[in-house]
Amino acid sequence: MPTFLFARDFFIALEKLIVVDYRGQREEHGIMRSEFQAAIAQLIAEKGLPREVVMETVATALLAAYRKSFGGGENVRIEVDKNGEVHVWAAKRVVAQVHDANEEISLAEAQRLIPNAALGQFVDVDSSSIFGRIPTQTAKQVILQRIREAEHEHLYEQIKNWVGEIRLGTLSRHDPARGWIIDFDLDNVDKVEGMMPNSEIVQSEHPRHNQRVRFFVYDVRRVQGRMLQILVSRTHRDLVRRLFESEVPEIYDGTVEIKAIAREPGSRSKVAVVARQEGLDPIGSCVGVRGSRITNVVRELHDEKIDIIQWSPDQATFVANALSPVKPLKVELREEDHTALVTVAEKQLSLAIGKDGQNARLAAKLTGWRVDVTKPAEGEVFEERVEEAVETGSYTNAAPRHERSERSSGQGGSRRRERDRDRDRERERSNRS
Repeated sequence: MPTFLFARDFFIALEKLIVVDYRGQREEHGIMRSEFQAAIAQLIAEKGLPREVVMETVATALLAAYRKSFGGGENVRIEVDKNGEVHVWAAKRVVAQVHDANEEISLAEAQRLIPNAALGQFVDVDSSSIFGRIPTQTAKQVILQRIREAEHEHLYEQIKNWVGEIRLGTLSRHDPARGWIIDFDLDNVDKVEGMMPNSEIVQSEHPRHNQRVRFFVYDVRRVQGRMLQILVSRTHRDLVRRLFESEVPEIYDGTVEIKAIAREPGSRSKVAVVARQEGLDPIGSCVGVRGSRITNVVRELHDEKIDIIQWSPDQATFVANALSPVKPLKVELREEDHTALVTVAEKQLSLAIGKDGQNARLAAKLTGWRVDVTKPAEGEVFEERVEEAVETGSYTNAAPRHERSERSSGQGGSRRRERDRDRDRERERSNRS
């Protein structure tokens, strides 16, 4: 049934009930209350609100409508019970002589209600006749406003916990000035709208109308009083974090921790990880058998390249690892300006810096150090590289295929070490000659 029919039926039933109360037609009273109760049940079903919320909202709105129409009424209380019965109570002061019947009650009358009532005491008096004096149009307006407010509050309580999560939504339409409007499905209503601002769009993904996409929810806020605004992103670095949590059980249960993420959306990300369980390979856990886990993340990010980096408490080692796929010859930390001076083989200099400086820039974001990459000075000879970076430092889904298969099968470490030893022996022979 359409929304407006539910609302119409509710207000028709409300108007009948008020009119019956006003005229004192008690023979019709039971019928009208039944209609009102049915209308409340329809309202609950339509809006998806808890029954107690609807009852409290209707009662509050009726009282507000009464005060708006007649003023005063601070001593009046209206309740709607679980059966839809409307009860009106007025707290009246017990006096010897009544001057204002709306605010006062005589001692004799009060003692008929409460035998031990005393002068100066306040007594709750059934004042249901007040209900029939409420103008129906005013009641409609106030109730509709309060129901909307209750809807927005209930929706906010549901959705505020989305912040920091991934949600599946549908790209509905694009506003050139604002961004994409996203439709999210909910349990009790058809949908709720979110917004992906233009600044949060990965242009290389080429979003299109009616496309189903997973979004990172970074904010849920109230705007224009009670309206909700759900803000989502495809560029946020925590989208990468949540995707790994969903694909890697060890990250989800905390045995592998993501320590830092640096991202240039649509192009490349670096993710620093560490194991919290002895003997566990954090990089292998993220990669999965034959790269199955990281492949799912990369696919969701539309083939964005991802480097998995071994985090280390030793900052020089961490910087060396972060420059993956390059293996630095030396890392020197200069504390005074928080700069890491990194020396790499001349033939790897451009790879270390990366296209448009991307690799060094991401390494700096990941580690928090300013990274200055240089080649060896003339005549400078290095006997060995930063050992940990050579051994277990990183994995990238952009690596050559044979290196990826070695890493995911667990054989990469020994083969790489063997190749490194061969290169070292060759270098020693060259130096002797």
